[in-house]
Amino acid sequence: MSESHVEASFSHVPVMLTEVVSAAKNMEDGLFLDATLGGAGHSRAVLESNGGLKLIGIDQDEEAIATASTRLSSFNSRVEIVKANFSQVLEVLAGRPLVGYLFDLGVSSYQLDTAERGFAYRFSGPLDMRMDISAELSAADVVNGYSESELRAVISDYSDEKFAGRIARAIVEARPVLSTDQLAEIVIAAIPHAARRKGGNPAKRTFQAIRIEVNDELDILAESILAATNALQEGGKGLVITYHSGEDRIVKSVFSALSMSTDPPGLPKPVDIPSFKKSSPQVIRPSEAELTSNSRSQSARLRVIERVAA
Repeated sequence: MSESHVEASFSHVPVMLTEVVSAAKNMEDGLFLDATLGGAGHSRAVLESNGGLKLIGIDQDEEAIATASTRLSSFNSRVEIVKANFSQVLEVLAGRPLVGYLFDLGVSSYQLDTAERGFAYRFSGPLDMRMDISAELSAADVVNGYSESELRAVISDYSDEKFAGRIARAIVEARPVLSTDQLAEIVIAAIPHAARRKGGNPAKRTFQAIRIEVNDELDILAESILAATNALQEGGKGLVITYHSGEDRIVKSVFSALSMSTDPPGLPKPVDIPSFKKSSPQVIRPSEAELTSNSRSQSARLRVIERVAA
């Protein structure tokens, strides 16, 4: 796929863009980190809203990087793009302080709508789901290689799916599972009829859980957010947009621990214990207008933390 074609097709409506831009307008001049660059929708708007910001954007998806590079090319020296996972925040920043950061933990519309990437239950495609296509573990490995108990744990822990046991059993019995549409059919058939009538496609939660497992999303999230937050200079703001309860619990826990000046449970002790405060309200939800215009914002939650004088 050519770079120009990727740029043209990498369609994504940034979630809670108004709220992100509003926060960025008030930031001091300095470095802003977009830890999940994607198609650069948030980053472009942030740079346009505040001429004193420079951006460092990271993503592990080659196609996202190609698109973002094109879309941010007019900002020239204000932009640095690095191919990396957000778990590598410390290495990417190399000691540079931040005036702000953004983690948008959703999957881009492009990834969801491109059958070959294997994220979508609506299309027939390979069982892939890798954000970084050079990574070893794919959805096919999880679906066809994990034991029934391992599958049940993944589906239950990462999606709060109450029928995780039934789904895991059905997947194991149907092996080999070779495509996204086959997996979706298996999942849907394993869920009782009455439970299929609400909450969107019944396969959505299982696909979400497998994607999280493939990309190791939750295991690296807490330490990555902690690293970015500790890099904030006084007055700097950290913004995290989550889309399901597992992510949101982690962000809430880290922000709460930092704002109370205690060590986040189970995480490395920061070099120093800075003072932070959380936004009020602590959870910001999409506006009614956005909920109407962008259905993929339905589950989005924004949390904000600010470093204040110790």
